[in-house]
Amino acid sequence: MIEVWFWVAAVVAAALVGMSKGGVPVVGMLGVPVLALVINPVVAAGLLLPVYVVSDIFGLYAYRHAFDRRVLAIVVPGAIVGIGIGWATARVVPEAAVTLLVGLIGLAFAANILLRKPVVADPRRPEVAPGLFWGALAGFTSFVSHAGAPPYQVYTLPLGMPKAVFAGTTTIAFSIINAVKLVPYYALGQLNLGNLKVAAILALPSVIAVFVGVRLVQMMPEKLFFRLVVWALALISVKLIWDGARGLV
Repeated sequence: MIEVWFWVAAVVAAALVGMSKGGVPVVGMLGVPVLALVINPVVAAGLLLPVYVVSDIFGLYAYRHAFDRRVLAIVVPGAIVGIGIGWATARVVPEAAVTLLVGLIGLAFAANILLRKPVVADPRRPEVAPGLFWGALAGFTSFVSHAGAPPYQVYTLPLGMPKAVFAGTTTIAFSIINAVKLVPYYALGQLNLGNLKVAAILALPSVIAVFVGVRLVQMMPEKLFFRLVVWALALISVKLIWDGARGLV
């Protein structure tokens, strides 16, 4: 029975990861919490990373023509630095503290948009310094807990990118981030042959979910899409705050 529930949770988690690579807002962050219902969260993060990478390939194909080069050129180098910091401090920084911080940042930003500003901002040019900072924070938190979306969205949501470009830029950015994470994850022993075998099985539902996600993004009105992004950010941030606070206590 335990094995049955593991596979149920694993398939649901893989589908959520795939839908996120299809551009559906933030649902990929639910993958680890769902799988953590039946196995250790650290093991869940290591198990799902290859699933992220496989679904990334199909997400890259789906959004190969829709992305912002300047945003990627700013965010990705910062994220790689953040991953390096995460690797170097993996044994020192409490994961719960990072989780709590990410949740607080994400919730404050989402509340600011929902209460004071329109969901879709006027387009503006991406600035380098803020992008490097938030990119580094996204890389660090993605390495620690696969929770890179809130810092990334703090930087990218105010840029006012069109819906497809926002989804494509996000998919490509985190495809690169996940590929880079393979090296430190392997070095820390979080990837092994058993994980890869399970990930190979989970690749099918994740890939199918990528194209389901692409279709959902195409069907959603732009205003609704960005409102869902912000609300998803708020709800996930609340979950991160709860998890972080519980871990510290």
